[in-house]
Amino acid sequence: MKLRKSLTSIAFACLMAFMASAAYAAPPKYVFFFLGDGMSSTQIQATEAYLTQVNGGSAQEAADLLLPQNRLNMSKMPVAGLQTTFDAHALMTDSASSATAFACGIKTLSGVIGMNDTKDTSYKSVAQLAKEQGKKVGVISSVSLDHATPAAYYASVPSRGNMNDICVQMANTGYEFFGGGGLAKPTAPTDVWALLAANGYEVLNTKADIEDLLTNPRDKVVAINPVLPGSAAMPYAIDKPEENLSLAEITNVAIKVLSANDGHGRGFFLMVEGGKIDWAGHANDAVANIGDMIDFDNAVGMALEFYRAHPRDTLIVVTGDHETGGMTIGHATTGYKAYYEKLLGQTKSYENFQANDWVPHKTLMAPGVCGSHLGVDNLATDSAMINLMQTVFGLDYYSLNDYQKEKLEDAYDKSMCGTNDNSGAENTFLYSGYEPIVVTLTHILNENASIGWTSYSHTGVPVPVFAQGAEARNFYGFYDNTDIAKKLARIMGIKQTLPIVK
Repeated sequence: MKLRKSLTSIAFACLMAFMASAAYAAPPKYVFFFLGDGMSSTQIQATEAYLTQVNGGSAQEAADLLLPQNRLNMSKMPVAGLQTTFDAHALMTDSASSATAFACGIKTLSGVIGMNDTKDTSYKSVAQLAKEQGKKVGVISSVSLDHATPAAYYASVPSRGNMNDICVQMANTGYEFFGGGGLAKPTAPTDVWALLAANGYEVLNTKADIEDLLTNPRDKVVAINPVLPGSAAMPYAIDKPEENLSLAEITNVAIKVLSANDGHGRGFFLMVEGGKIDWAGHANDAVANIGDMIDFDNAVGMALEFYRAHPRDTLIVVTGDHETGGMTIGHATTGYKAYYEKLLGQTKSYENFQANDWVPHKTLMAPGVCGSHLGVDNLATDSAMINLMQTVFGLDYYSLNDYQKEKLEDAYDKSMCGTNDNSGAENTFLYSGYEPIVVTLTHILNENASIGWTSYSHTGVPVPVFAQGAEARNFYGFYDNTDIAKKLARIMGIKQTLPIVK
């Protein structure tokens, strides 16, 4: 009896000691939050299948798909969960309301950033709370830094369209690092460049100057890539010019900046968004989508390198805000087969092709095509366009079936001349607001590879969450997107319960 009591006492003491140590475990000093905008499980699987083909394997073979070199960094992380993405009044969220959920722990309306659904109360983000703790803070995005997702980590506005107001709030944060894209509305009504300078920020916009931070780190830096083809966003990864840094390279620079003096020993919080995964999803361009997925995952790899040097002090969380495009693995025309090798022939994004190939071609050819020629096979007689299809998308016009040729002819006429034989409703369904010939080319290439699309917008499917490092176990399970902010705040030792009013 005495022995039993002694063993019970020892077991109880061990349990209490364990609970005490868990309760008083030091919070992680270094917290990374990676957000793939428009990324869900489909984008992850499609990217791994594509990598399998690139690396000499077959997307049809499980043995190849399972090889470590064909897996993404995120999907190899030891903790996985699943989160719901709906906002306060919609099953399909937008990036403003989803980012507000991740950053502030509250549901709101699509288009609203850092505020509730009645737009009368503003809330602190986990980045702002980390800054109040004395941590350094960084915000990175491949789209503009005043776009919805990055904005949720420092701004509160009733409309994501208030981008100049967002820029002003960015300049007043005191955060140590911003990087990636530029600013979409920096000058009116407020000159944000002047405000950044007045607040002690250094704006860098050459590759050499940004890379200098690797060996000469400085606080209060805005590192903007020099080549931004539109909307102050970085080019797609497939189109990356030599003058630019990739999202992964920008992330590495941020780590060097934020880990220098690491917030006087308090560490840092870094949010990284792969923003153009979403844009490629809206445009139904699988190869551009996959390219930005790979760059985003390479950025995760930079954090994992840092984690390996600081395993007890680092937490990495990776997720998406919603799925975009209704991307599917499989298509009505391919049954149970996948042909991802067909994707390897695409050499440019839809954006690059449209600006640098289609527009000059249309300017040259439209006068001879439009007018009385509608209704004939205009594309079939345009040898230069047929050659562009082959060189940019790997599509052999003469190998396409009759239905695909018919769809391309309708799209060619609509793009070239502004009209075709379809009804207005048909054209809206087929092209949405995208250039008809360009989106039709990506549709046909994708369906040949066995990838389908159901939407030009966001969808409402749950999204995976991956985690590694200190307190990563908190991200197991099935939960709401607002719970991610609450988990991060609790893990970082923030004593108040989210949402926290500003």
